[in-house]
Amino acid sequence: MTMPFWYSIPFLCIFCVMVGAILLSVISSPRISWHISFWSAVVTALASAVFLLLVLRADTAFSYTMGKFPAPFGNEIRGGPLQALMSLVFSTVMATSILGGRRDFFADVDNKKIGLACVMLNMVLASLLVLTYTNDAFTAYVFIEISTIAACALVMIKDSGRTMLATIRYLFMSLMGSGLFLLSLILLYGITGHLLMPQLAEAIQLLAPSGDYRLALVTSAALMTAGVGIKSAMFPFHRWLPDAHGSATTTASAVLSGLVLKGYAVLLVLFYVRVFSLEFIRSCNIHTLVFALGFIGMIVGSVRALWEDNIKRMLAYSSVAQLGYVFMGFGLGTTAGIAAACFQILSHAVTKPLLFMSAGRLSSVRHHSKKFQDLRGSAWQSPPAGICYTIGALSMIGIPLLGGFAAKMNFAIASVSESVNTGLTLFVLALSSILNALYYIPSVIALWSTQGGKRPVREDKDHSYNMAAILSVFAIFVMGIYYEPVMNIILRGLELL
Repeated sequence: MTMPFWYSIPFLCIFCVMVGAILLSVISSPRISWHISFWSAVVTALASAVFLLLVLRADTAFSYTMGKFPAPFGNEIRGGPLQALMSLVFSTVMATSILGGRRDFFADVDNKKIGLACVMLNMVLASLLVLTYTNDAFTAYVFIEISTIAACALVMIKDSGRTMLATIRYLFMSLMGSGLFLLSLILLYGITGHLLMPQLAEAIQLLAPSGDYRLALVTSAALMTAGVGIKSAMFPFHRWLPDAHGSATTTASAVLSGLVLKGYAVLLVLFYVRVFSLEFIRSCNIHTLVFALGFIGMIVGSVRALWEDNIKRMLAYSSVAQLGYVFMGFGLGTTAGIAAACFQILSHAVTKPLLFMSAGRLSSVRHHSKKFQDLRGSAWQSPPAGICYTIGALSMIGIPLLGGFAAKMNFAIASVSESVNTGLTLFVLALSSILNALYYIPSVIALWSTQGGKRPVREDKDHSYNMAAILSVFAIFVMGIYYEPVMNIILRGLELL
């Protein structure tokens, strides 16, 4: 039976981005390179939107065989509502990050390196798409490594001593995470003889009830969780994050915080739900440890953000806290918890790049200083950046009608409806929201304050930033107001996963 042509859209999205990367490697013009990188993300976003509409209309999920070799020897990708939604958000956020950080990108990066930086941006997007769509465990590992190399290159592309040191730390921790993930795959392959996810799931379903290889299976799940946790800056493996994000360019910081960390988390969702099953994860109590590390990360990240006087480092520690929400959702060990974590991935993906882009714009009007004492009143020099930073900060705090509020509400509903760690979850959500307010509200006040009652003179407009910011703000309100349809797509996607 011939598959409909639209089944090939996921493959074509990946192919488009990777072909763009190949073209970028031989183009010498910085501006042409930037346009290719930007428009490849835009085309991917449009194709993903079409794919999401079609897959929702068909209410189906399917496997797409790559090449002539069928399972278990060939390679496959799998498309469904959840993958389509993640692809749409990831590619859209990549496009807005490239657009919003355009001015700083050309100012911070040497013209000779812009083409290479654009190659890395395309490879990051290609890796995210593969990690979202792949049905093959080893392919996931390959693109984890590609994502690591590309992300490290984006951190160091600014070419300063601080970025080099941050890159070395980032690379060391990322390789440790990749190594643990690979050890997990080696164990799984040794036990089951498979690398495709459906065959792995079938083998585990047969072995788990019998007790055969239980220690090896539990060890594999634990190693995979640890590996992905390290790469996703899960507490206590988060120390590399502030240096990497705080010293990178605006576009790199937005991409790293908004996208790269989320790709690994989405991959863990695939393994928890599609391969190991939530029942197995609960049976070996891995979810309990993940829950504990998640809520500790939420608190520690917020407390460290309180101490920071550097706006980008504060936002980086905020990312540690926000990723704590994701792992807390995983730790609930229920479908509702996983769905809430997926919503948080999407909400944070559209909000944090806006904050980094706005911080970059506000910094640029103050001679690129990142210190709050130097940024006082900078919002009056760039009102669009000040307004958008304020909206992003309010979303992080959890103000109604914004995506951050909907994300926290979904976690509360998940814990109450499933009666899983309800009291602790609600307490941590409330405490984290208070801590978020304690560092975001003062930062907003500082940006809008005036010295001597005089407002600074406005700087020239950045139209690229304004367009990207408008789209990001729109996405934040969509996530906050129409959260129920988004959650329905996520839940249906998890059912069809």
